[in-house]
Amino acid sequence: MADEDKRIFEAPESPVPETPRPGEQPAPWGKTRVVGAPLPRVDAYERVSGSAVYPSDVKLPNMLHGAILRCPHPHARVVRIDTTRANRMPGIHAVMDGSSSGAELLWTYTGSGTTLQTKIFDPVCRFEGETVAAVAAESPYQARDALRAIDVTYEVLPFISDERTALAASAHPIHPGGNQVGQTETYARGDLDKGFAEADVVLEQHYRTACEIHTPLEPHGCVANWDGDRLTLWESTQGVYAVQKTVAETLGMPLSKVRVIGHYMGGGFGSKLQPGKYTVIAALLARMTGRPVRLFLSREETFLAVGNRPANTMTLKAGVKKDGTLTALDFTCIGSGGAYPFGGALVVDWLIRDLYACPHVRTTATDVYINAGPARAFRAPGHPQGAWALEQMMDALAEAIQMDPVAFRLRNIPQVSQARKGNPPYGTPGFEECLKRGAEAFGWDEARKSAGDSGPIRRGIGMAAGLWSSGDGRPPSTIILKLFADGSVNLNMGASDIGTGTKTVMALVVAEELGVRPDAVQIEHADTGTTQFATPSGGSKTVPTEAPAVRAAAVSVKQQLLEMAARNLKVDAAELRYIPGAVVSRNDPSKRIAIDRISGVRMAGGVVGVGYRDPNPPNRVINPFAAQFCEVAVDTRTGEVRILRFLGAHDSGRVMNRLTYDNQVFGGITMGIGLAMTEARILDGNQTGKIVNGNLHTYKVPTAMDVPDDMVSLPIEIPDDEANTTDAKGLG
Repeated sequence: MADEDKRIFEAPESPVPETPRPGEQPAPWGKTRVVGAPLPRVDAYERVSGSAVYPSDVKLPNMLHGAILRCPHPHARVVRIDTTRANRMPGIHAVMDGSSSGAELLWTYTGSGTTLQTKIFDPVCRFEGETVAAVAAESPYQARDALRAIDVTYEVLPFISDERTALAASAHPIHPGGNQVGQTETYARGDLDKGFAEADVVLEQHYRTACEIHTPLEPHGCVANWDGDRLTLWESTQGVYAVQKTVAETLGMPLSKVRVIGHYMGGGFGSKLQPGKYTVIAALLARMTGRPVRLFLSREETFLAVGNRPANTMTLKAGVKKDGTLTALDFTCIGSGGAYPFGGALVVDWLIRDLYACPHVRTTATDVYINAGPARAFRAPGHPQGAWALEQMMDALAEAIQMDPVAFRLRNIPQVSQARKGNPPYGTPGFEECLKRGAEAFGWDEARKSAGDSGPIRRGIGMAAGLWSSGDGRPPSTIILKLFADGSVNLNMGASDIGTGTKTVMALVVAEELGVRPDAVQIEHADTGTTQFATPSGGSKTVPTEAPAVRAAAVSVKQQLLEMAARNLKVDAAELRYIPGAVVSRNDPSKRIAIDRISGVRMAGGVVGVGYRDPNPPNRVINPFAAQFCEVAVDTRTGEVRILRFLGAHDSGRVMNRLTYDNQVFGGITMGIGLAMTEARILDGNQTGKIVNGNLHTYKVPTAMDVPDDMVSLPIEIPDDEANTTDAKGLG
């Protein structure tokens, strides 16, 4: 086995973590060998060579192509549909609308404490892009031609395109009962009047963030195929089990008869945490035709019907003492999740509640309906909008009391989570360290002195801070790990790798614990038919959820190896220790047995370990923190803004892979630039209510020309051994 050892195992003298006794927790890692190193992705070749099969790449024999006819109006009633011409066109195998057999299904929307159901093809279309009919054809071109041949008569209804007018007395009700979704959410602590009375300076400002579209490279969609009464879906998704559950419930099927596969995904950013009507429509078309159906949305469709970050209108009133102590924060917000409930103002107020120490706080958040596509989660839902208001107010307060913006924030660092019941403490002082070390690495003090006028080009610096109220990871997670006799490993998990390098991180955890090379770890994932249950990959919880379970499975493998080797060596298992490729006596190094010589391993062909994610520690908050610093140049003649350099300091626990960690930070910076400077869904509120920039030509996502060459990722690694067995927190 010597040659295989060299290819699979690290050198026997390479240190691996001590194996705990059964029933004991593994000790914290301390310094690691491979975890944290900037290593390439385990699937890098597949991704860059084009051999990775994304759901949109799936091609099955006799596959048809589906397409959806969508309502062209923001609010309309379908009066009549005539599909006669479409049915007669060449290559058409199915045309479906609300009157078709099997199409009388309901689709559920939930948010802000409200649940609404609509038909898959609802006669009342409440947003531009609502489903009206669908076809399946031999080619995508024939399918699109058939859509144009469907004759629909609409009764156009009044529309609302702005959350600020949704509750006006003259506003047309989008749903019976009015345009407010649920009840206004209110939070309060302390005495607001007292807080403002104690302040030396009180400011009040109004803010608004635009609606932002996810725009992943791979559009939303799936391939559907029936085998008897069993349905298989290849879906571009962040969570195969979430798709399985929704589709099974919608179609009235047992979970065991719906299989969802999603090995690769070309971006989602939260918009693919759930399936869409398109998923069910593809399944219905496949059942009608008896053939596989591929249904992926066009780029223009993704701007209409598969999610967005809602626009929010906010007012913030704040009080501060001259010494920099915050005394009061009063925040109101209104937002819209679109035409159906999602949470248009969901946790927009969280940073106002929790980021800075303040004794007197009140927030109110109101969600309303407008005639636009339903929202979906989008990278830290609600938090960027709230940060937009809070951080600008913090700068304004700092200027008013003539205090440095960083020093002002440091003056108001909380030690506990003020918004949670019982005020549980934060696990680490990460927020303070992000501010201090980020400012130092950026050269904040020097940059402030040098910023200023340079003719018409003026340079300035800015900074902002934040936290994510999740990112701690949590059960459930189940991992099955098989160590083969030659030392290679199979890792089985249900979690999706959404492009962030989840598979690579899990391979590094196995490599760290077992002393194998990362490329010796073969991974099965994201398949409800072959892998274990997992919640969707989103909310920055995947690594801190799955990695501890992977480590637990690897520990289980080592514990079993020690027990098996003890029988071969005729010693107590407590006397033995695991080293890469072998088990050896602590007392007598001559008592040693290679893994492939252990009789139990040879008999079973390997060792199988199962790992589970333990609960988080009680009465303790595990949140990631961040502080961002940038320098810009503004041309006062044209208004052009150039971002010269950017630094992101993040407390996200242990860095699991420095390469993918930095890429996540740079991606977040880029998307933040988009929200602040270039991205905005624009609806024609005066005439048509339709989106006017629903494509990548007119909707401006940042490109390489918009981000600075000088971008720095600064990890703030603070050990938190109580968080989980890998010290990991969410990042992006």
